[in-house]
Amino acid sequence: MSSAKFDGLALRLISAAVLAPLAIAATWAGSPYFPVLVVLLAIIMGWEWARLTQGAKLSAPGFLVMASEAIGVTTAAAGRWHGALGVLGLGALAVTLLSAGKSRVQAAWTGLGLLGIGLPCVAVLWLAADPVFGRATLLWLFALVWGTDSAAFLVGRSLGGPLLAPRWSPKKTWSGALGGLAAAGAIGVATEWLLGISLISPVFWASLGLSAVAQAGDLVESAAKRRFGAKDSSSLIPGHGGFLDRLDAMLAVVLVAAGLSLIGGETPLRWT
Repeated sequence: MSSAKFDGLALRLISAAVLAPLAIAATWAGSPYFPVLVVLLAIIMGWEWARLTQGAKLSAPGFLVMASEAIGVTTAAAGRWHGALGVLGLGALAVTLLSAGKSRVQAAWTGLGLLGIGLPCVAVLWLAADPVFGRATLLWLFALVWGTDSAAFLVGRSLGGPLLAPRWSPKKTWSGALGGLAAAGAIGVATEWLLGISLISPVFWASLGLSAVAQAGDLVESAAKRRFGAKDSSSLIPGHGGFLDRLDAMLAVVLVAAGLSLIGGETPLRWT
C-alpha cells in the first residue's frame, strides 16, 4: 500500500469512516434528520458547482444556484414534489439567463448543473418517503455506490491497464470499471439473500445497471472539472476534494433509481 498508486488512500478511508456513518445514521433516523442533511448537502454542492462554473468569487448566478437548491429541496422535504420541480426548473432558467453574458456554454453548464444536483436531491427524498421500503432502498443504493467506488479504485490501481475515458479522466481504467461491476453484483446477491428473495432476480440486474450509472456519473463530473480546469470541486473533504466529488455517482444513481421506481410502480427491491 506504500506504492504511489495508492497515494491518498488513507485520507479516503478516514473521510469515508466519518461520512458513511453519518449518512447511515441520518437515513436510519429518518425525518427530520435525513431531510435536513439532504438540504444542507444540496446547498454545499450548489456552492461548489457555482464556484466551478462561475469562478471562485460568487456572482449573482452563483448565489441564485445556492438559493434555488435551498428552496427547491426544502420544498421537496415538505412533500411538495411538483413545487420542488417547479422551483428548480425556474432557477435553472434564471441562472442560465443571468450567466449568458459570459458564454452560452458556461451558462448551459451552470443551469444544467443546478438541475443535476437538485433533481437527485428531490429523488432521494422521494425514495426515502416510502414508509415500508424507503430506508432499505437507500441503504442498498449506498452500498452499491460505495462498493462500486471502492472496488473500482482498488482494482484499477492494482491492475491498471487501458484507460476507460482518457479525455475525461486520466486515471479510471477498464479493469477498475469491471471491478466495480463485480462488487455491485456481489452486493446485489447479498441484498437478495437478506430480503429472502430468489438469487439473480431483477435486484441483481438492477444492481449491475446502477453500478454502471454510478461510474457514468463520476465520469460526467470529471468531464465538467476538466472543462473548467479544476482538479476538485472544492477542498472541503480531505482526500476527496468536495462533496460534489464524493457524491457525483450517488446523484446519478438515486435519480435513475427513482425513475425505475416510477416506471415499475415500486422500488426495484420489490421486483421479484
